[in-house]
Amino acid sequence: MQLVTPEQIAAVMALAPAPHSFAELDEQVAEGLPKAALKAGVERLGRNADERRILLHRVVPEATFKRRRDRLSPAESEKTERLARVYATARHVWNSDEDALAFLHAPHAMLGGQPPLEVAMTELGARRVETLLWRLFYGIAA
Repeated sequence: MQLVTPEQIAAVMALAPAPHSFAELDEQVAEGLPKAALKAGVERLGRNADERRILLHRVVPEATFKRRRDRLSPAESEKTERLARVYATARHVWNSDEDALAFLHAPHAMLGGQPPLEVAMTELGARRVETLLWRLFYGIAA
């Protein structure tokens, strides 16, 4: 179930040119996204400088990030895209940046009391968060 477009996901990461299909987005991720994509994503996801720094270094360790020239590795790019996809989905469901951030940072009972952003650090966790978001969107008990 994908109602969030590749363009919406790319916008979270400020990718240019924006992919127009999931195949194009997948290709960009496999090639390694620009470091700026991660920076743009954490700018959207973090509520303050400390949160942004911590989140950035959970995706790419600080020393590794400093050594990177222009591009992230494919694995780091996958993590970056995953967080952007979860944020884009929350933004779509809540139709508000503030409400999306509030949802992503607040503990949720359906996620074992963990904040959705924390759960979304793994691919399976991100799927759980997206499923919860779509259940909320469609008014299914969540």
